[in-house]
Amino acid sequence: MSSLDWIVLVGTLLFIVVYGVWKTRGSRDINDYLRGNSELKWWTIGLSIMATQASAITFLSTPGQAYIDGMRFLQFYLGLPIAMVILCVTFIPLYYKLKVYTAYEFLESRFDLKTRTLAAVLFLIQRGLAAGITIYAPAIILSTLLGWNLTYTILVIGSLVIIYTVSGGTRAVSVTQKQQMVVIMGGMFAAFFMLISFLPEYLSFGDALKVAGKMGKLETIDFGFDFKDRYNFWSGITGGLFLALSYFGTDQSQVSRYISGQSMRESRLGLIFNGLLKIPMQFFILLVGVMVFVFYQFNQPPVFFNQVEKNALYQTEYRQDLERLDEQYDAIFIEKKQHVDNLVTAIQRNDEAAITLQQAKIETAQAEVLTIRESVKDLIHKNNADAELNDKDYVFLTFVLNYLPHGLIGLLLAVIFSAAMSSTSSELNALASTTTIDLYKRSLKQDGTDAHYLFASKAWTVFWGILAILFASYAHLFDNLIQLVNWLGSIFYGTILGIFIAAFYVKYIKADAVFYAALIAQSIVLTLNFTTNIGFLWFNVIGCLLVIFFGILLQLFLGKPANT
Repeated sequence: MSSLDWIVLVGTLLFIVVYGVWKTRGSRDINDYLRGNSELKWWTIGLSIMATQASAITFLSTPGQAYIDGMRFLQFYLGLPIAMVILCVTFIPLYYKLKVYTAYEFLESRFDLKTRTLAAVLFLIQRGLAAGITIYAPAIILSTLLGWNLTYTILVIGSLVIIYTVSGGTRAVSVTQKQQMVVIMGGMFAAFFMLISFLPEYLSFGDALKVAGKMGKLETIDFGFDFKDRYNFWSGITGGLFLALSYFGTDQSQVSRYISGQSMRESRLGLIFNGLLKIPMQFFILLVGVMVFVFYQFNQPPVFFNQVEKNALYQTEYRQDLERLDEQYDAIFIEKKQHVDNLVTAIQRNDEAAITLQQAKIETAQAEVLTIRESVKDLIHKNNADAELNDKDYVFLTFVLNYLPHGLIGLLLAVIFSAAMSSTSSELNALASTTTIDLYKRSLKQDGTDAHYLFASKAWTVFWGILAILFASYAHLFDNLIQLVNWLGSIFYGTILGIFIAAFYVKYIKADAVFYAALIAQSIVLTLNFTTNIGFLWFNVIGCLLVIFFGILLQLFLGKPANT
């Protein structure tokens, strides 16, 4: 990194933190701290919701996901707009009517204290782990590629977030997220247009899309039904719908964003705004990844994107094996590039026979590339059994560091830090409010003053921030990060959503039945996760339906409560 990159990176981050502290200094009471004094406009709510969901993992992992798997991941979001409409019609009016600080307060009025506490604890477990992941994810990749100390990187991200989140609470989170979204999308658009400018002169953007399409990277919708397939139309429209309902309707990190609106109308508009823009935003980020893929058809990519792990092999007994694989890889790339050039010519001439021929040759060459990649991974594993062999998350940042001009590199790194800070601040704020309102104030200290609970909220924010930093410091990267976060949510969200669905729509189910049904459902979901190959999106549906099923069944055995 150059001095210019450091100036852009540090200047951007300091501006966001100082602005957040200054703009929201001096929270007056618990309502101001946890609900922003109900002053937020719809566009602030909408951007805050998007920024909360769009963590650094989104901007590190999604382009890499598209590089490997194409646009299929977009199907994950198909149920989102439907979920936004359902939430606007059902959840929001009730939250406003009850004037809740957290989503789980409603559950006590509908069921009882133990059900409210169970839902809050499930949320704290899931979101507490996720907060650590959102810090760890960018930290491990930045520290690996840039040679930064991992612990210091984690401390910097975590500390910056804690400073302004403790200072201003919900308003600080929402206000800073507007600035962060501007930085994030500005950086991604800059990277996209630079990518297009780096393509060969004879390749137009339209031709680049056609090349990506012929190589299978633009297949977006898959109507095939397979429980083991993570991403298809059916898992997206059902599992994605249930996940979105649970995430936006029952996850305090999102609920706190829109219950802070000036009115019910502002909150609804904020959710609809998110529902309309989220899919196009994810489409664009995936498209960036596809363009990185096209770029690397004409410019040789690393055989393994985590260069630190690969370069370590040169100092070991595996050096000659690696050099031999590198030579084979270089030769195959030259051969494959010629086939890709021929494919471009065939596309421009609209010669279907030549297109089919070149596609077959490219597939053969690509299979050889994958074989060499696997051989390199085997060497890395032999040298370091703990090495992470999934390098998807390193694809985009490797491109940024190797090809973008100085200044823009700093901006893209600021994007990653900003995204990590925006999502983590929302999580810490939600964890603190849930701990304070649903556990501490409700069950541990009911006679405190408003000033006491304001102090407690700030103290819990610091507590969860430190816990997230500690978790991040001892976490280990596995699989694609964006899948990891969605997997973690799917494990718990289905059960939580089932409790809320029973509360809203199945009046027959009472407190004891739903409580034990939730415990049974969560146990079954955890068992299925570790013993089957079911795509994780389906756990949102399974968990929710199991709560309803066992709730009705248990209520039949328990009978009608005496007070109903």
